[in-house]
Amino acid sequence: MGRRLLIAGNWKMNGLRAELAELDAIAAAVASQDTGPGELLVAPPATLLAAAREHLPSDVSVAAQTCHHNTRGPHTGDLSAHMLQEAGADSVILGHSERRTDHRESDEDVCARAQAALAAGLRTIVCVGESEAERRANETLTILGRQLDGSVPGEVTAEKLVIAYEPIWAIGTGLTPTPHDIAELHAFLRNRLALRFGHAFASCVRILYGGSVKPSNAAEFFALDDVDGALIGGASLKATDFLAIARSAPER
Repeated sequence: MGRRLLIAGNWKMNGLRAELAELDAIAAAVASQDTGPGELLVAPPATLLAAAREHLPSDVSVAAQTCHHNTRGPHTGDLSAHMLQEAGADSVILGHSERRTDHRESDEDVCARAQAALAAGLRTIVCVGESEAERRANETLTILGRQLDGSVPGEVTAEKLVIAYEPIWAIGTGLTPTPHDIAELHAFLRNRLALRFGHAFASCVRILYGGSVKPSNAAEFFALDDVDGALIGGASLKATDFLAIARSAPER
């Protein structure tokens, strides 16, 4: 298959300077080659981006959790993609369900942010996912297709794009879709990308699973053909759990 697994930790609104010790533990594991075969990525809060870049080796990616679509201007409290890149980020998470819900970000908003991130040289991790109500109404494929089509810019390379499928009802709840459901939905997303960008492009894009990923279930997800890693929330806050997930990744 050739797609190296990406193990991404999203710290969300967690982390003070004291938590940088967790990054030192990750750095030590990398130095001893005890992290598994996948690529590692950590997305701390913006206040720790520069420090995270200093504490982690260069082969561990550092991601921001969102960006503004403008490069500068009267946008109090916002940060542009170029600012985040200068602070140490090489990637950015966009369209997470918590951003879509809490900040009313639309597909168009996510797409504009993605365009700005790409212009700044950041790899974009675009999140898609359905709610419990949408799932019960059998609207999952409609929602995922709409979000994917509307959130991913037309001018993007496979190298700079990662898709993360996060069922909203599974985030932080301990609930997860069945492996069959995850495999089916990841295949749907890859086929949707292929319809728009071509099969060669789609076959290179990594599609992550997110939603209550933890050391006890990660290996089961990684064994699925179209699952190319994980976007991890709570379990990424402790290096022991994050590294346990990373070590469960198979060689590809």
